[in-house]
Amino acid sequence: MSELLLRTSGIIIIGNEILSGRTQDLNSRYLAQRLLSIGIIVNEVRIIPDIKDQIINSVNELRNKYNFVFTSGGIGPTHDDITAECVASAFDVDLPVNKDAKKLLENYYLTKQIKLNSSRLRMARIPVGAVMIPNPISVAPGFKIKNVFVLAGVPNIFQAMVENIIKNLEFKFSIKSTTITINKAEGDIAEKLSKIASLYPNVSIGSYPFENGLIKGTNIVISHYDEKLIKEIAKFTEKLK
Repeated sequence: MSELLLRTSGIIIIGNEILSGRTQDLNSRYLAQRLLSIGIIVNEVRIIPDIKDQIINSVNELRNKYNFVFTSGGIGPTHDDITAECVASAFDVDLPVNKDAKKLLENYYLTKQIKLNSSRLRMARIPVGAVMIPNPISVAPGFKIKNVFVLAGVPNIFQAMVENIIKNLEFKFSIKSTTITINKAEGDIAEKLSKIASLYPNVSIGSYPFENGLIKGTNIVISHYDEKLIKEIAKFTEKLK
């Protein structure tokens, strides 16, 4: 299968709470699995703090490096939620309050009998040229600008946003995989596995050691678009048993 079919992506997880260990990052794992199912490889995951220059530099670097970039976190109502303004700066565009986003928030908070104050209104800021990403849980939208998708950090909201965009990213070819279990230590098969991998440089062949009681083994995961190619490599890998 041609390399031209390969679509690349980067994920930027934003938040001091992740780096401090107070909050566990669940979003990159979920997104990586969903992207893989539609043929998009995650090439890089960065976890960075709520620091303006780092966010801007990461967005600019990754959007010029990969087909898609996804950010998680920093679009809430508090002072340290600076992702929207950083993305606007990265694209050198203004960040006004979007009238449609404002209307969504007005209606949502009206039903909750909560005041739409200036802090909450921050969540209606959308960069010029961006389109909103729906949020069916708490309404405050994410947004997409060119190849950058800006999503919430709260896992259930993040996942809902992902499901809203994933259908628009679907592709004719999805990545498939198979796992071959070898009841031998990784070091015992590494040399032969390396030779197999060298014959198929455009195929992902991962080696993952495990222990099951007294057995030390290795799971070999072969991933590609072409199922026939996966089966061909699997036959060679089976001989390592």
